[in-house]
Amino acid sequence: MGLQSRKIIHIDMDAFFASVEQLDNPALRGKPIAVGGSSKRGVVSAASYEARKFGVRSAMSSITAKKLCSELIFVKSRFDRYKEISRKIRAIFLEYTDLVEPLSLDEAYLDVTKNKKDMDSASSIAKEIRARIYKETGLTASAGISINKFIAKIASDYHKPNGQKTVSPDEVEDFLEQLEIKKFYGVGKVTTQKMYSLGIFTGYDLKQKSLAFLERNFGKSGAYYYNAVRGIHHSEVKPNRIRKSVGAERTFAENITSEVYMLEKLTHIAEELELRLKKGKIAGKTITLKIKYSTFATQTRSKTLVYFIASKDLILENAKALLYQEKLTDSVRLLGISLSNLNTEKEEKKQPEYIQLSFKF
Repeated sequence: MGLQSRKIIHIDMDAFFASVEQLDNPALRGKPIAVGGSSKRGVVSAASYEARKFGVRSAMSSITAKKLCSELIFVKSRFDRYKEISRKIRAIFLEYTDLVEPLSLDEAYLDVTKNKKDMDSASSIAKEIRARIYKETGLTASAGISINKFIAKIASDYHKPNGQKTVSPDEVEDFLEQLEIKKFYGVGKVTTQKMYSLGIFTGYDLKQKSLAFLERNFGKSGAYYYNAVRGIHHSEVKPNRIRKSVGAERTFAENITSEVYMLEKLTHIAEELELRLKKGKIAGKTITLKIKYSTFATQTRSKTLVYFIASKDLILENAKALLYQEKLTDSVRLLGISLSNLNTEKEEKKQPEYIQLSFKF
């Protein structure tokens, strides 16, 4: 394939928030639990594997979750505790490599092409890290190992919970060709349906489409899909990765025209965004409302405040003002809220440079 081999591990904690709650409270072990509020407006931020069997998922409304699983136990979030354990896990990663890119409290990329233990096998490193995490925290983690971040992230989901999958350089082509299109990182529900309508069901189908065809149908994302299915993904593991924005959005099953109904949707989106902000202890000054119309035209409306916000009430208040700022031009299929100009941006540092080396995988 002519691919330059890096050794990338994606570590993903198994049902992290819910697993921490079950760890700290033995009475919850083996039971379906949801971390989040149980009120009418509550949102599930994490679900145990016992709850997932009933279809309960993160970002789901608490009412829907309760309908799916009548025995569901709601547990209040404890972000300080999750962060405490996350720091322990991060310390383990740093014993193997300085090239650690956290995505959230419960997952990270590690570049172990050159590592502190001088270990040749990335798979062995992942296995050792997972064993260390379990020994030191009592929690399980899953891992994906491959030549780039894109494939490693997909692979980490294969043998969950408490498992790992390696996709070595000579397996990349077959792995991606056989992969269901909905499992490609970056292909959501709406894009999956569009892919299906174009006769694209697997990586192999995607590979048959020209770059021009994909750009015509998917815009700027076309080149990403074209390269990804060929195992080309040059994004490096960035240890000082600082988020520029945090957002949440919802695509609706049916287009909506009522602003009152939109406010209800914005309330749920604001709650979801608040959870994400709390998770990373992030706040922002610039709020943006994203509106995608039934015609697929997208409009954004922004305002910058003089203070940082992170609470759902302030997010919703400002999002409502942006919604009423001007008249909608059509029915709406998607709404989103994001915060930028974050309180983390001042922490950004220059990325370290490093050389990509090739070893036995």
